[in-house]
Amino acid sequence: MKTLKMFSVVMAVALVAAAKLCASDTPATNPFFGTLSAVSAAKLPATAAELVSQADSKTRMETTANVVKAAVGLNPAAAATVVGTIAKTTPEMASVAAATAVTLVPSQAVAIARAAATAAPSEAGKIVEAICRVVPNNYKAVADAVALVVPGAGKEILAGVCAAIPALQSSINAVLATSSGGTLSVSDTLNMASPSQVSPTTAEYGFNNTPAPALPAVHTGPPFVPVPASPVNLDPGNGGLVPPGGQNYANP
Repeated sequence: MKTLKMFSVVMAVALVAAAKLCASDTPATNPFFGTLSAVSAAKLPATAAELVSQADSKTRMETTANVVKAAVGLNPAAAATVVGTIAKTTPEMASVAAATAVTLVPSQAVAIARAAATAAPSEAGKIVEAICRVVPNNYKAVADAVALVVPGAGKEILAGVCAAIPALQSSINAVLATSSGGTLSVSDTLNMASPSQVSPTTAEYGFNNTPAPALPAVHTGPPFVPVPASPVNLDPGNGGLVPPGGQNYANP
């Protein structure tokens, strides 16, 4: 459990640091720009994935963020493919790669979420949480996209949404409690849930100074809140209620 808590803390630090550097990052300061710029567009995703997989475990998060920034900067249209390839070879970095890419090309959030979850289905909840922290106003589209490619991860996906957007947790729990054994789909649950009336804030990972479109019902949570001190599992017997703080994800 201590390992999981440390993983969450390190991930938070790495993602926040990567986001703050997005606006000022240049080819000269990114150590992977030269390597990736020397390969063809067709080999870009595979080369990016190889760089991540070969990175030392202590620097893998930072490497992932820098590799994605360099690759997407060179070819924005390949963002989803780059993330998907990294997620397939190094599943534990799927959420980091996805969040970094969405920060750079938020308009591709759904495609990136789908690619990451398809390649690393065991990371579905983390991927949803990471992306929803970047583009909270797109939480329904992101969650639906992941649910379609990982249909058995409904509880993890909803827990990821709740962790990224705490204002939704009580309403999602209420919907699940009234459903028959918590059998509602992710899409139906989110459509029926009504988030609390709170003011939205721009995403922590965003570097665009333009405020996010107004959505009075949504409020983003703090970046990657560490997992609870004790494991918390969603028991089908309680209607699939999402525990406070989100689901306890296990490392692959």
